[in-house]
Amino acid sequence: MAVSIQTSFSSLDLPANLLGNLESLGFDAMTPIQAQSLPPILEGRDVIAQSKTGSGKTAAFGLGLLARLDATSFSAQALVLCPTRELADQVAQEIRRLARMIPNVKVLTLCGGVPLRLQADSLEHGAHIVVGTPGRIEDHLRKKTLNLGSLATLVLDEADRMLDMGFQDTLDLIIAQLPKVRQTLLFSATYPEQIRAIAARVMLDPVLAQVDAVHDSETIRQNFYEVSEDMERMTALRLLLLKYRPESTVVFCNTRRDAQDVADELRRYGFAVLSLHGDFEQRDRDQTLVRFSNKSVNVLVATDVAARGLDIASLDAVINYHIAHDPEVYLHRIGRTGRAGSKGTAYTLVSKKEEYKVARLQDYLGQVISAGPLPPSNLLNAATIRPTMATLLIDAGKKQKIRPGDILGALTGENGIAGAQVGKINVFDNRSYVAVDLAAVKPALKKLAHGKLKGRSFRTRLLQGEPDRKSRN
Repeated sequence: MAVSIQTSFSSLDLPANLLGNLESLGFDAMTPIQAQSLPPILEGRDVIAQSKTGSGKTAAFGLGLLARLDATSFSAQALVLCPTRELADQVAQEIRRLARMIPNVKVLTLCGGVPLRLQADSLEHGAHIVVGTPGRIEDHLRKKTLNLGSLATLVLDEADRMLDMGFQDTLDLIIAQLPKVRQTLLFSATYPEQIRAIAARVMLDPVLAQVDAVHDSETIRQNFYEVSEDMERMTALRLLLLKYRPESTVVFCNTRRDAQDVADELRRYGFAVLSLHGDFEQRDRDQTLVRFSNKSVNVLVATDVAARGLDIASLDAVINYHIAHDPEVYLHRIGRTGRAGSKGTAYTLVSKKEEYKVARLQDYLGQVISAGPLPPSNLLNAATIRPTMATLLIDAGKKQKIRPGDILGALTGENGIAGAQVGKINVFDNRSYVAVDLAAVKPALKKLAHGKLKGRSFRTRLLQGEPDRKSRN
């Protein structure tokens, strides 16, 4: 007899305020990984959930945490460990969104790039849910600024990536300091032997919720192109961008140097492009991701540091400038497009020397890979696609009591620009970014230069080119 899985959130034993919020957010039905994992999570079981990026896993464990949360106690009741700062920020934002109808829920992010002292001050005021990277969580535990004695739930998000990044020892140190009686939730895009081993050590009779990790051709179209030598890669990359003209593209490289060199070369050919790799300080990473996500640049050239935790709502294409060393990494890369049921396209450049990687990927995907012809070379004379938005940087943020509404009001007030010309607004501690239509840049700068924010004048400037960084390898 076939077993049917309920896909309606109302079929779950969730508090009414969580269900009401899900309805207001437009969450009509559970994704496959949510339908499999949420019932045992809500029962308090340990769960191993395997699914591809963008499958809705954050909502799965986020709803589980919030359903059992005691908002009257400001002790840390849940810890979510993530491999990167980007993913930690994304997870914290999603949990806050899910919790918006629960009064006084505090979600605190603990990652590198922020002084420990400032985070310790925030911890003194308490937090219900802590989201962080393993290294920074270990720092706080060592300095005794973070108390996890009341922890009820531990979440290891993208556990395979944390192990890939060498966090095994740090994870063991953190877990050793947690209460023995707790719920442990492990989310992973893949299920290698290392994950099985850690699950056997730290979980009690876990339920396995598994969704096929391979992207089907209906969700993500995968295209391969053979290049005869490395010098042809840039030409091939330009042809793909000029032929298909994706509005938003991530180009993946295997090394930091390649990422920077490819971005620099594309810029010389007139593309609106930024790079993202491990040499970036936190402020520069934030700025780069803001400008890419708000459509001020069309192309982001990145190393695999951005393969996880990069939350771009509508990413048109992924291009593998070099094929990934590992088939699982390939899947993580192309998973940035075609998220949660939307359509996407992945293009991969391969050379004869990389045939062994293609063969390994064929075995992993269970399908034959054949290279197609590149677009005609006369496209190299075509004009590059240009962004429709530009980003203004304002030297004021949350600590100056600036809110997105203040910036919008300053721009659209008397003799200002139209509201439709204002895009995404991001407010950080001491700076804010606002996207404006290209045609509105000059009047927007003039309006902010001569106007006031919270009764004060703050420096505002147009961002162009790469961020100024202290180090670049």
